[in-house]
Amino acid sequence: MRSTGSWYDVLTEDGTVIPARIRGKFRLEDIKETNPIAVGDRVVMDFENNEAMISEIMDRENYLVRQSVKKAHQAHVIAANIDQALIVATLKLPRTSVGFIDRFLVAAESFRIPQVIVFNKKDLLDEKSLEEQQALIQTYEKTGVTCIETSALNESQEKVREILEGKITLLSGHSGVGKSTLLNKISPEVRQKTSEISDYSEKGTHTTTFAEMFRLNDKTFIIDTPGIKEFGLIDMSREELSDYFPEMRDVRLNCKFGARCLHLTEPKCAVIDAVNSGEIAESRYASYYSMVMGEDNRK
Repeated sequence: MRSTGSWYDVLTEDGTVIPARIRGKFRLEDIKETNPIAVGDRVVMDFENNEAMISEIMDRENYLVRQSVKKAHQAHVIAANIDQALIVATLKLPRTSVGFIDRFLVAAESFRIPQVIVFNKKDLLDEKSLEEQQALIQTYEKTGVTCIETSALNESQEKVREILEGKITLLSGHSGVGKSTLLNKISPEVRQKTSEISDYSEKGTHTTTFAEMFRLNDKTFIIDTPGIKEFGLIDMSREELSDYFPEMRDVRLNCKFGARCLHLTEPKCAVIDAVNSGEIAESRYASYYSMVMGEDNRK
């Protein structure tokens, strides 16, 4: 349910939560992740001297991972065994870039984890910004992403509750987009700490310092994560990236060079043709291009 470094809160089969420690052997194994156990992992525990010890990690159905901020060649597992990934995005205070959203969606799509975008703070948007948001929603819904517009401060969250019901959901997004406010509205018992947006930077300050899973009811869980400033992808080749853009996946087999096509300057590229015809959104292709070229659009 929660990891704070050396201690782990584990939900047992009888519904109680107990603190546990990790056996030393896990830290000695060749683990490429900075965190050998992530929130959502299913584990086996033993008891030694009345202390719970995690002795085994069960195989993961999936996980969401990003490049470690501090260790360039290692990954940080955000959460494991999740049913859907939900990103909270805002067009103002702070603005969430399309590049950041697309990297998050690609990371989830690589494990075929369904994605949801909650566009928060619509009460702050003028007419032009609302039109921009609607255009984004149309773009993402065409790719199979569920989108919701809301104001976590001013509206009930029945739509979000319906999306969450019966699932384990990862909740992510930049600091300041209203994740904690949204979570508090969904389940008042959670009482996540919230903070004001900095007037100087128009960015949020970190209020969640570690990932934590909350039980909304016996079948519904939500994993709140620290506000992510950037989302670095890891362990993806340039050739496979287009497979994680559903709208590209549908047409790329028609490229002249097939699986070898990077959809950059190759002749008779079905993806580029689809962009030119408007079938694929230019913003999505721009995100794909920057990922393939290794450009930094993570923020």
